[in-house]
Amino acid sequence: MQREELNAETAKIRWQELQRFFANGSTIYVSPELDLIDVAMEICHDNKSKIEQWMADESVGQVSDNQAVEWLEADATVWSVVVKPWVLVQPLKS
Repeated sequence: MQREELNAETAKIRWQELQRFFANGSTIYVSPELDLIDVAMEICHDNKSKIEQWMADESVGQVSDNQAVEWLEADATVWSVVVKPWVLVQPLKS
């Protein structure tokens, strides 16, 4: 998949609408300090070393239960992009 394709597939979506994906463990948190499309590209290209580095510094990882509750209670909207089988989500920058 090309960067332009991924960029065209990003969307702002209410966290509430992603609950079923969270429930089945397919939502991946992406820190606001990272570029969502860069992370999606690395996942598409299976760049394990880069992904492991991000996971080690907690910039990328499963959405935690606490984060999910916080977003739900705040009726938060997040940036998202699908990289099957994952839904990457990133908090909107303030």
